[in-house]
Amino acid sequence: MHIHGGDIYTYQGMLDFSANINPLGLPPAVVQAAAEGAAQAAAYPDTQCRDLRQALAEAEGPGWLQPANIICGNGAADLIFMLALASKPRRAMLLAPSFHEYEQALRSVGCQIDYHYLKEAEGFRLDIDRLLAQMQAEKPDVLFICNPNNPTGLALPRPALEPLAEHCRQTNILLVLDECFNEFLDEPQEYTLKPLLPDNPQLFILKAFTKLYAMPGLRLGFGLCTNAALLTKMEACAQPWRVSTPAQLAGLAALREEAYVLQAQALIRQERAFLSAELAKLGLVVYGSMANYIFFRAPQAPKLAEACRTQQPGVLIRDCSNYVGLEAGYFRVAVRTRPENEQLLKALRQALPGGPAK
Repeated sequence: MHIHGGDIYTYQGMLDFSANINPLGLPPAVVQAAAEGAAQAAAYPDTQCRDLRQALAEAEGPGWLQPANIICGNGAADLIFMLALASKPRRAMLLAPSFHEYEQALRSVGCQIDYHYLKEAEGFRLDIDRLLAQMQAEKPDVLFICNPNNPTGLALPRPALEPLAEHCRQTNILLVLDECFNEFLDEPQEYTLKPLLPDNPQLFILKAFTKLYAMPGLRLGFGLCTNAALLTKMEACAQPWRVSTPAQLAGLAALREEAYVLQAQALIRQERAFLSAELAKLGLVVYGSMANYIFFRAPQAPKLAEACRTQQPGVLIRDCSNYVGLEAGYFRVAVRTRPENEQLLKALRQALPGGPAK
């Protein structure tokens, strides 16, 4: 269950489509900032991430969001574990399939897990009414929603999510909304629940620099929340120097990379459409991702990921069979540049049954 994409250490020298990272790579200014942070590593990092939180407040909610509403961590996964430890929920509800770290963190504090299964017959789209009915019956303390969802890449706009957020507010259910892939959507502002934060203390929005700025190795995530008591509990159960100086300076530099973000969004929009169409031409069942990755089924090739690794050059794709709610034959690939996407398609053509002779 703990297998992730991006295992380039086991499979060295392969083109990696298994990790959903910005294909433009680390911006040079971010690399320089991280190097400057490394030169300052003889001193402990700022435990309060003061400069970074101030910059995030200005970037994420200018005019109303305060640094006090922001908590930083060693990647989004760190914050997920901090949330579980701070809130110690008795019972949680998770979508299936979705990101596994939610379950891992919750089980570490003895939490009971209930699943809301997304249906293939509905294209793995979230039905809010069906979810609310299950929540009313099972009464969870916390609900995790990934929007857009991982691995499906599907997202719901704010109006569709507002009834869910209001239900959580009225019933004191902690709603953890993972928006780590939000900026890869065509209209990110239409999908975020940030405008609801001031009036909903039961809402925690999870974000990270990992995907958008292609810096998973630097480990930098943050949460937005107006519940001061919850943030205080999270700080109390976390280790103080969890965000390194290189990561903090890299984050500050990344927030200035506006042109880079626009370039990435345009690239993803174009290449997602291209890659989705080409995957469908190969006979794969494509589920209409809206993010920087594409989820599909290859019923004729349940061992497609293994077959792609044996190509020359080898290509890594994400085998999704270990997600709760899925089985063998489901896969996810990142959207990358056109030349890289062409290499992926070539590998898939060779790996699929009936492909060119090896």
